[in-house]
Amino acid sequence: MAAMFLATSFRVLLLGLAMVMADCAAAQDAGDGAQVDAALIVSVDVSGSVNGRRFELQMDGIARALEDPEVIAAFLSGPRGAIMFTMVEWSESAKPAIPWTRLASRGDILALAAQVRRTPRIDGEFTCVAHMMGAVHDLILPTLPVKARRVIMDVSGDGIDNCDGDQATGDMRDLLVSEGVTINGLPINESDPGQPLGAGAFRAPGRPFEDRSHPGAIKTLEPWYRQYVIGGFGAFALPAQGYGDFDRAIKQKFAVEIGGRQNHENFTQASAAASP
Repeated sequence: MAAMFLATSFRVLLLGLAMVMADCAAAQDAGDGAQVDAALIVSVDVSGSVNGRRFELQMDGIARALEDPEVIAAFLSGPRGAIMFTMVEWSESAKPAIPWTRLASRGDILALAAQVRRTPRIDGEFTCVAHMMGAVHDLILPTLPVKARRVIMDVSGDGIDNCDGDQATGDMRDLLVSEGVTINGLPINESDPGQPLGAGAFRAPGRPFEDRSHPGAIKTLEPWYRQYVIGGFGAFALPAQGYGDFDRAIKQKFAVEIGGRQNHENFTQASAAASP
């Protein structure tokens, strides 16, 4: 009888502790002041290597990802049921192609997908990753109209930085990460296998051709993204095997990066294990 009483009392105690912990978590969640679960910055490469067809594949891939039921569910799955979204086109400069947009329903997300498909291309020539990150830091983040629990930036492109180089890219990445931004990468492997980083990747604006060597581990674009682009909590690189594979990669990326901490950790481990 005493044992039964103790067991019952223990269960009541556990239930009480669970309720207290849930109340504390809810209070902390409500007290962070955030109005949306995440702010997502999608930065799209429009440099000279991205012809009209490749640009269309990127826009259609993003739109199709936004229309996917799994992605829609991920975007609306947080405690606030909403995220903020903006899209940036970049080459030697970066410009907002879609301003900050609140996504709080399936209708909002489908309307955004239609807007992405109508987005015109901003012409560019060079692949200036550090420039783009600087523009995001100075021009995009300060205009975020509401507080977000997480800020995530997607960087997609088919080459290394050919304006300021590796160190500048890594430094700008570190600055954004120090301010709470998670940067995920989507390197597009479209190059000549004999020159996987691309001959054009060694020519900076206004400068002659310059050969740039990398450590032995960096022989393709994905390791370069891992070393110099991605950073922050749960950051990962998810490559596309050419522009034709972009829609698959961006769909998976959206679902993972907005889907929650456990998905981030599982994917990051699996992605790291599969990297060269």
